[in-house]
Amino acid sequence: MTTIDLSLFVIALKICNYNDFVSLTLKKYTMNNQTKKTVAITGSGSGLGLELALGFAKKGYTVFGATLSQVEIDVLKNRLENLDITFTVADITKEADIKNWVSFVNSKLKNNGLTILINNAGILTPGPMEVLQLNAIRKEFEVNVFGSIAVINEFLPLLRKVKGRIVQIGSMTGRFPLPFSGPSSASKATMEAFADVYRFELKPFGVEFVMAQPGNMLTGGPAKTAAQLKQVSDHMTAEQKVLYDKYFGQFATILNNMQAAGLSAEAAATRVIEISEQVPAPIRATVGDDAAEILQMVREKSDEELDEFRMKFFGFDKLN
Repeated sequence: MTTIDLSLFVIALKICNYNDFVSLTLKKYTMNNQTKKTVAITGSGSGLGLELALGFAKKGYTVFGATLSQVEIDVLKNRLENLDITFTVADITKEADIKNWVSFVNSKLKNNGLTILINNAGILTPGPMEVLQLNAIRKEFEVNVFGSIAVINEFLPLLRKVKGRIVQIGSMTGRFPLPFSGPSSASKATMEAFADVYRFELKPFGVEFVMAQPGNMLTGGPAKTAAQLKQVSDHMTAEQKVLYDKYFGQFATILNNMQAAGLSAEAAATRVIEISEQVPAPIRATVGDDAAEILQMVREKSDEELDEFRMKFFGFDKLN
């Protein structure tokens, strides 16, 4: 490289760094100084979604939440006094519901754009893959994957207006699949892949895409999960029980214990809000120490070592 070429290279590098600095500064200014910051949250009627709605509202955001039923909204009325939160009944597996919700949000924003979208809604379908009904697996993907994509795409015009941010609530199981949790692990892994695609495709428009990766959370879900696990076991045939009941029962016990000791909904929400406002935006961010430890292990261990860890963690090695 000649002296002239080297000089031009240095100048170009400085220009790139300067442009990055200006872009980062403007992004930080926009995030911190927008007149009224706004956030839309799916699955906001309970658990993590509700704590996110309350947390953002207390920070001065205008919050638009989507819930599955009017009953959830009625129950929450007393907790919403003096908070700028508006709930809408919307099933994210129904295109018409999503369009109506986004249209309502747009009318309230007066075409000013949306600062943050939190894709939080999700379901869990535990059980042996051989035992699970295909319709149950399809339902999980309808909510966790197709519903998430539909919500993102519908809100993108509003997000582009203010160079907003999408935060997808995934799970550590998206990178560390668990036995007897196939549909959930697979749907979360699918959104991990889509996160990479969206991040690159939306970069030219200044819209950021962040994947939040929670570990175990005490968000009101453990009791529901325990009931689901029991229901799956109760509906196994005699042959299926012989094949799977011992291992599935062990998994159910460990999973219930893990969730019961998980991060509180309030603590998880605090962390997700922190991620949502972090500048520059992280590509992925863990929620909870267990998620951080597990995903660090995934990066460092071989597949064989991870399989051995699963066996020992769930106590399957002692059941043979």
